[in-house]
Amino acid sequence: MDVVTIGESMAVFTPTSVGLMRQATTFTMRIGGAESNVAVGLARLGHRVGWISKVGSDEFGKAILSFLKGEGVDVSRVKMDGEAPTGIYFKEQRRPNDTRVYYYRKGSAASRLTPADLDEKYIAEAKYLHITGITPALSENCRETIFAAMAIARRHGVKIVFDPNLRLKLWNEADRAKEVMLRMAAESDVVLPGEAEASFLFGKHSVEEWGSRLLDMGASLVVIKLGANGAHYFTNAHHEYVPGFPVERVIDPVGAGDGFAAGLLSGLLEGLRLTEAVQRANAVGALVTMVEGDADGMPERDDVERLINQRREDVTR
Repeated sequence: MDVVTIGESMAVFTPTSVGLMRQATTFTMRIGGAESNVAVGLARLGHRVGWISKVGSDEFGKAILSFLKGEGVDVSRVKMDGEAPTGIYFKEQRRPNDTRVYYYRKGSAASRLTPADLDEKYIAEAKYLHITGITPALSENCRETIFAAMAIARRHGVKIVFDPNLRLKLWNEADRAKEVMLRMAAESDVVLPGEAEASFLFGKHSVEEWGSRLLDMGASLVVIKLGANGAHYFTNAHHEYVPGFPVERVIDPVGAGDGFAAGLLSGLLEGLRLTEAVQRANAVGALVTMVEGDADGMPERDDVERLINQRREDVTR
């Protein structure tokens, strides 16, 4: 695999109407989860990507595997658990710019991941291991699993890419979340925080200060996501701001950060200059926001190139 990622994917239910979810009567179901979103994004860009997880031996688990297989993601290291359900979550769109998420994932199959579920050879043969701060929040054994995967990657020279993806609803204590994420950042090669996550980890400072601190901890590349404004990347030799792509109408912001990670990894895999890799990441993140669904808006390569080149045909004939 070019990239191996580990985490939970869920069935996502979204009301077909905007407003309070208590008033909704019909819902659409899609598949979502930060790590599997990244996997889909990479697969659509033409890369070989594998996803490690557990799903319930239920219809939702089967739907997740079917969807990811159909997108070209390798799910050969996913296990089905007959004793725990697949997680689900609801996405409430109260207003066009107000999306709220409610998780029902406690005790899910993925929360029962253990280091024994890891295939060392599978991780060792990848170019990158992609992890987020979500999986270690699911349970103590998930935390152990992520650090075990990171140890495997380090033993075999596999670069570790860490996206904090802070979800305070999943942590019992904010201090514990901060402690675990700082340890993960210190053991990673590439760190991808958003502004809010960098502020959570280090307090309110300048983007330059956040980048410097993460480099001092051991990362070789830090990319701080600035949302619609683009991103700022830092190495020990250079730092640069890369502007984003304006989006006239945001349909669904969920998954944009995962698209950014997929775009950046794609650029790194292809040996692009860092400015170009971050530009690709910005483009993928912007395109994701234009489509409803967590992974549904992950673009194909031609879509990304059209946006970067600013070819704005409304209809392709």
